Amino acid sequence: MTITKIKAPFRADQVGSFLRPERLKEARLQKQNGEITAEQLRSIEDEEIIRLVKKQKEVGLRAVTDGELRRAWWHFDFLGGLVGVEFYETDSGLQFHGVETRAHGVKVTGKIDFDQHPFLEDYKFLHSIAGDHVAKFTIPSPNMLIARAQVDQKVYPNQESLIDDLIRAYQKAIKAFYDEGCRYLQLDDTSWAALFSEESREKLEKNGQDPEKLAALYARVINESIMNKPEDMVITMHICRGNFKSTYTSSGGYDYASEIIFGGLNVDGLFLEFDDERSGGFESLRHVNRSNLQIVLGLITSKFGDLENPGNVKARIEEANKYISLDQICLSPQCGFSSTEEGNLLTEEQQWDKVRHVIEIANDVWK
Repeated sequence: MTITKIKAPFRADQVGSFLRPERLKEARLQKQNGEITAEQLRSIEDEEIIRLVKKQKEVGLRAVTDGELRRAWWHFDFLGGLVGVEFYETDSGLQFHGVETRAHGVKVTGKIDFDQHPFLEDYKFLHSIAGDHVAKFTIPSPNMLIARAQVDQKVYPNQESLIDDLIRAYQKAIKAFYDEGCRYLQLDDTSWAALFSEESREKLEKNGQDPEKLAALYARVINESIMNKPEDMVITMHICRGNFKSTYTSSGGYDYASEIIFGGLNVDGLFLEFDDERSGGFESLRHVNRSNLQIVLGLITSKFGDLENPGNVKARIEEANKYISLDQICLSPQCGFSSTEEGNLLTEEQQWDKVRHVIEIANDVWK
């Protein structure tokens, strides 16, 4: 018997990114070295995305993504494509647990807007090959620009005017994706992780930021960005604590910001990292205050290849069920498999075993 939920997010779902195939990695290097053209690289990307979508359908996923195969980063590629935002090389990379990313970032050099973004073509291609499956597309939350971008103070002498333009840009983006057929959009957001541990909140305060005001700002930006979304469009949010080469940036449960995250965000669903003790317990789910908010439990790690004990996963779903209805719960990996093009430390075979594991457990729970 198979799961029958017909609206996204699905009982067995996914965050979005997949490991980059070796052929694609080689093509990127060839493009970088001037050995192939941008058009040739795009053609290879198209072929690999077709192969990836076919595989997602074969294993049993209802929603298919392009695996973010065209991107180097889960967030910078989209943010750098906004009007008024540019890529630049930073002095150092982002610090993860025991490892540092490549030195790269985005900066705001002009008025922020959304117009003719290359991701629209990326979505159109995914939509054209999705068939009778749901084409799910992922973009970074607007909060990621607030959290990660350097801002030219001459362009935006105060944050409020930047926030207003950012919200308008995202409203335009959501309409543009909808007009191209997108009905399942996910906002990826690691900015909330800065609020989860006492240590990270202290760091914010040292930098002159008030954690409570920041949480309220993040919620406002999300809610105003999605306020005009059409009724038949599902917008979810994925929250995690970083994902780079199977490492993380922060720890801590959702408790500090749980009232705002679970009771104050107007998204249709939340994809939540819950794969180990770093994410805390399910008590914070008591703040879920509406029956139409879907909670997608990320109980299957995407960081390593070992498969979780199905009984333990089901027991954790039962534990979450103490706080919210089983009808509101879905299951997924805790994050994507390749938030950056480097990817996590597991094989493609292990990646697909993880996806099948999610589907098999979900079929057992919601049969």
